[in-house]
Amino acid sequence: MESRGKDNSALRVGVHGRSTQGFRYAMNIVDPSDREDTDVVLDGGGFAVYIDAASVESLRGARVDFVETEQGAGFQIDNPNPVWRDELAMLVQQVLDTQINPGVASHGGYVELMEVREGIAYVQLGGGCQGCGMADVTLKQGIEAMILEAVPGITAVRDSTDHGAGTNPYFRPSKG
Repeated sequence: MESRGKDNSALRVGVHGRSTQGFRYAMNIVDPSDREDTDVVLDGGGFAVYIDAASVESLRGARVDFVETEQGAGFQIDNPNPVWRDELAMLVQQVLDTQINPGVASHGGYVELMEVREGIAYVQLGGGCQGCGMADVTLKQGIEAMILEAVPGITAVRDSTDHGAGTNPYFRPSKG
């Protein structure tokens, strides 16, 4: 942080997705004024580390190190926590990994489970699925139908994707 002229900054760490490969993290150097009231603040050894409240349990006991290798330098996270603690979430993740993601991958897309709460699976679509004109059809007739059939405890699937931020090389509306 010092070498970049940001010696009064903090490191924000959070969990922003999961898959069978593990957690997907977001790490940013932020200004202290970016601290949220609900953040947990830790001492990083000369700088503050902000952890958003929703990520605290998933990061409990994790170790974040700055490592330098021949390929470059960066942060490495050693996290002993299970990716999912909830049985319904584990089952939904299994359906995504074995049935849904192999299919949407042919269009350059993927689906990530963000959380399961009160029987509702919240997902985000990425790659070719983010911003796709057919995303709603894919969600309702494909993703939701497959999850509801395979996981009896799930009552609905909700899309939490910011589709406006995506691009779509596959869908071209008619010039009518």
